[in-house]
Amino acid sequence: MRPMTASPEARPTRVRRQPVEMWFDPMCPWAWMTSRWLMQVETVRPVRVTWSVMSLAVLNEGRDLPEQYRALMEHAWGPVRVIIAAQAAHGDKVIKKLYDALGTRIHLQAREDFDQVIAEALAECKLPAELAKAAHQKKYDAALKRSHKRAISLVGTDVGTPVISVGGVAFFGPVVSPAPKGEAAGRLWDGCVLVAGTPGFFELKRTRSIGPIFD
Repeated sequence: MRPMTASPEARPTRVRRQPVEMWFDPMCPWAWMTSRWLMQVETVRPVRVTWSVMSLAVLNEGRDLPEQYRALMEHAWGPVRVIIAAQAAHGDKVIKKLYDALGTRIHLQAREDFDQVIAEALAECKLPAELAKAAHQKKYDAALKRSHKRAISLVGTDVGTPVISVGGVAFFGPVVSPAPKGEAAGRLWDGCVLVAGTPGFFELKRTRSIGPIFD
């Protein structure tokens, strides 16, 4: 007796997921909000997200900044350098894990000892502790700036983090609080892709009336 095989109609269909790339700086609370939203989008739309770094410190190099913000930018070099170093040593798969571990401490726990944050994040991700040294080493800046430039080249210099690229178009944002969940996340995604893919479309904006809501 010949073995029975499933008919083509009965075989499960593999969903082809559209590649999406998001650039982030782990210090940016709005990028953190966007990343949580994009994780929801992956559950309700056929997309597959890859993660890359850009840098607020690089973006603000040479700018006249208020003292408090300038001090924050000095600290901002550390986390992105460590992600770049970890990526170089262990591959792209570590980027999102390390981002999650860093962002949880920076944004949800409001931690400000960034050396300690980095050390704990590396330990959580089971990455070598010596990678923490990268936070204070400029040798990683060339690779960091290449990743940053790749994002900025898609959207121009009038924006910050995050940047998202999908289907040959890219955009800054969305800046949203709180991050939509479930089908609401999917509807926002549909709208973002629609307007970003419209020739000649550049901007929608209104004044922020609330800060990041992390719940």
